[in-house]
Amino acid sequence: MIARLAQASTTALIAAFGLWSAPLFAQPLFAHATSTVDTQTVPMLIRESPLQPTRYRVFVIPGSGCAGMAPIADRYFAGLQHAEVIVLHKPWVDPDQWPAPHNCPASFVQQDDLASWLRVARAAIRQYSDERPSTLPVVLVGISEGAELLPALAADQPDVKAVVMISNAGLDPAEVGAMQAERLGQKSAWDALLATAASDRPDSAVVEGRTLRYWRSLLHWRVLQPLLDLKVPILQAWGGQDALIPASAYARFQALAAQREAGDCAMTFADADHGLQAGDKDEVQVVWGRVEASVRNKIYFTDPHDESMIKGICDSM
Repeated sequence: MIARLAQASTTALIAAFGLWSAPLFAQPLFAHATSTVDTQTVPMLIRESPLQPTRYRVFVIPGSGCAGMAPIADRYFAGLQHAEVIVLHKPWVDPDQWPAPHNCPASFVQQDDLASWLRVARAAIRQYSDERPSTLPVVLVGISEGAELLPALAADQPDVKAVVMISNAGLDPAEVGAMQAERLGQKSAWDALLATAASDRPDSAVVEGRTLRYWRSLLHWRVLQPLLDLKVPILQAWGGQDALIPASAYARFQALAAQREAGDCAMTFADADHGLQAGDKDEVQVVWGRVEASVRNKIYFTDPHDESMIKGICDSM
């Protein structure tokens, strides 16, 4: 129970995507690639835009855990029709492993923490951008835990024109964890985790499936203020049936972000879960529709590479 509630803002996409067992395309659109950062290999999935012209570039940071997105990537990102999409995976993740194994390999567990992942992801994005220079505007997408890297990545990339957060409250993880613990009546379990993290046990010790290095990094991670300080629009999407993050957490961020000069907008789906699945409805595609519309609505009036083209992401549709 404690692992479930403590990772409320960082749990990976759940197995609702099992309904996507049949292939959407005769041949996969995403190709496997890698980026080497120091001695670590970052697995990547890369897809050119299905429809031409290519109007923007999307970097995706998936959620926590050791699931890979390759088996679902074509369907998951189908709605991004005019985008070049690059999906980064944590080192030690097998992109073809979906859903995640019951227990992540020890090699992954010992390497995994937000600070290390941010360093590696930042370097991998820089490397990709240097090797494939482009004047295209960039959209950063963070799924669940992945959104916790977005503020630092956005500040590091001058071409970023919008940030999309899927199933992430936008608050500091420690605050979300406490709110989820209260929601589930598990405050004592949360307090026990905090006490263990504050102890002198070594970083390598594994508690509830994660090292203490992971928990200590998570509990001191700052997301809220860096997001509020971003100079680009933020689109936040979540489901009303999200079992991992309380609705009050989403509401708190929206109240704080309402006055951001750069713009903040929300997309809520009353019947959707943490993976934005609602029965046979895949609401993720609705989110991509908003992103695409913010581009398409300007294509008749601006050059496709005009950096202003993403500004409409929070406009009414």
